[in-house]
Amino acid sequence: MRIPVFGGLWPIKPREALRDAFAGVTLASMNIPQVLGYTRIAGTPVVTGLYTVLLPLVAFAVFGSSRHLVVAADSATAAIFSSSLSRMATPASEHYMALVGMVALLTSGLLVLARIFKLGFLADFLSRTALIGFLTGVGVQVGTAMLGDMLGVNVASRRTLVQLWQILQGLPMLDPRLLGLSLFVVACILLGRRFAPNFPVSLIVVIGAIAASARLNLAQRGFPVIGPVPGGLPSLRLPQVTWSETLAVLPVAMSCFVMIIAQSAATSRIYAIRHQERVDENADILGLAAANAASAVSGAFVVNGSPTQTAMADGAGARSQAAQLVFAGIVLVVLLFLTGPLQYLPRCVLASIVFTIAVGMVDVEGIRNILQESRGEFMLALLTAAAVVAVGVEQGILFAIGFSLVRHVRHSYQAHAMVLIPDASGRWVPAPAQPGLVTAPGLIVYRYGADLFYANADRFVDQVRELIEKAPTPVQWLIVDAEAIGDIDLSAAQTLRGLLEDLSRKGVRVVFGRVNRYLLADMQRHRIAAIIGEGRIFPTLHEAIDAVRAEGGLSADPGAATGPRGH
Repeated sequence: MRIPVFGGLWPIKPREALRDAFAGVTLASMNIPQVLGYTRIAGTPVVTGLYTVLLPLVAFAVFGSSRHLVVAADSATAAIFSSSLSRMATPASEHYMALVGMVALLTSGLLVLARIFKLGFLADFLSRTALIGFLTGVGVQVGTAMLGDMLGVNVASRRTLVQLWQILQGLPMLDPRLLGLSLFVVACILLGRRFAPNFPVSLIVVIGAIAASARLNLAQRGFPVIGPVPGGLPSLRLPQVTWSETLAVLPVAMSCFVMIIAQSAATSRIYAIRHQERVDENADILGLAAANAASAVSGAFVVNGSPTQTAMADGAGARSQAAQLVFAGIVLVVLLFLTGPLQYLPRCVLASIVFTIAVGMVDVEGIRNILQESRGEFMLALLTAAAVVAVGVEQGILFAIGFSLVRHVRHSYQAHAMVLIPDASGRWVPAPAQPGLVTAPGLIVYRYGADLFYANADRFVDQVRELIEKAPTPVQWLIVDAEAIGDIDLSAAQTLRGLLEDLSRKGVRVVFGRVNRYLLADMQRHRIAAIIGEGRIFPTLHEAIDAVRAEGGLSADPGAATGPRGH
């Protein structure tokens, strides 16, 4: 396995390097407050947010290939592991951080396996509709979790619905000062995001809140603050957990793995197309593995290719991973010299920043577009979001994958079936298969729109039988247009052999047209070709029709002569 390095960095040109350096400064000013906020979602100490944009950023810059992808803390993956690990250990405790580190390490291992065995296709099982619904549910969950700190209401539960109930019960005791400050912060950030997306509003808010808190001694006036934040470089060590705990957190790592592959691959591909560049997805997977390994050993948590932070970097003018390296350099300076003032940051301000992140996760436009195009897909998104809110994030992503697969299987199970029938001009055109339709006297050309497998084989057979039995004249020939059939599994093959033998006894001869080589191999392996006869399997539909005509199964009238439209 070839391991290229610095694929997202070379070649470097002096003018572009200067532009990337300025973009890295801008990116740091906008993202440092956000990564601090992600720790509220993750349930980890505030300083770990800075750790996620130090060594992990450098690791991806070395091993990844995307010039644009920003790998850092992410709200979706943070919500996935925190919802599960918080039931195993107290958030921010030493035991909790060990579990968090093991999740990052296992996620790194899964990404390495995905690179070696090319398992990136697993992310395709999470449809875009399910992903929008999942992120919307996470946004609602994260936003609800922040309301306690924003209102000054005690919230003890980790369950979203219970949190809402506790907030409602605590409303008579809310602190109007915290509410006012929280609303001010949320309004500033959302307005800044709307009218000045490249201006570091969050950083200005954080600096202003820290200065006001230190000057006015807000901690003594009833404004809870985050407290001392350790400075310096992170210590490097492997997470210390038991074997049983490792097995217990493996499903959490698998959920993070799916989310990382789905989000990162889509994000890097979008920006590569936008800038007319090539991206090596396998190298990006390896880069993500290296970033999560660096996160695990440096006391941070799972990192992901963040769509929002990548968009910020692109908007700031970043055109290579040099911008991310500058970002990491600024974080290093903050860790060495500037963590002291962070202790004065009011918790309601940090919660408000996270609340705005949660608002951004609710893709209203995407949901509206889904509703306009497909009510079924809209219900999938809605049910996925509801599962995240009502049950949990980890269960929500499993539900999203499962429901996506069910919908796919349902489409294949209820595949479109057509019969070619003559129109007014005599040309053959496809019409939905219904009993009584024939292509010509004694002939049915039947088209099935999906692979044949164990779930839909009986429907295929029943429909063919019904078409033949209810035809206005006895059917002597059945041509199966197999353009959409690329595969036949064992169960479907057994069912199809039974149909073919039954039709043969009834005097109905079967011909297959538009059979590709993969389907032909399946038909030969499952002994279907032997029953039909190799001479009645053709690569095109015209050849199949000509073969039937040659055996006298189709009159040479004008309608038959014109044949199927467009084939």
